[in-house]
Amino acid sequence: MGLNWNLAHFATTCALLGLIWLVQIVVYPLMNRVGADHFNLWHSHYTSAMGSCVGPMMLAELGTAAWLLFSGKREPAFLVSLGLLAVIWFSTAFIQVPLHHQLSQGFDPITHEKLVTTNWIRTAAWTLRVLCLFFCL
Repeated sequence: MGLNWNLAHFATTCALLGLIWLVQIVVYPLMNRVGADHFNLWHSHYTSAMGSCVGPMMLAELGTAAWLLFSGKREPAFLVSLGLLAVIWFSTAFIQVPLHHQLSQGFDPITHEKLVTTNWIRTAAWTLRVLCLFFCL
């Protein structure tokens, strides 16, 4: 019995969905309560820890998606989910990472608000991905 790639991909995406909702509803909104004296150290630890956790999970999601695509998976819902995956990677690389870089210089309420607001892109995309992939199971 081999690995069920559909299930592995779905499980990885579900784990990331739970994580992004936690970040969106709890972690990002509370950033402004850390305090200016401790923010830089807190943010440095946060980005390091999250990168170590989320990075491998996102790579696993991307890898299982690629495996399924190259194995011939072509259901419309799966193809839509791949478009959403591209949105997530684009948003992460070109919106959230630069905003985190700005915050690493010190807390700024405008940058923080942009981070919270633009992170809805990833939250919505991962939510829709799970729905699409559920229909593919």
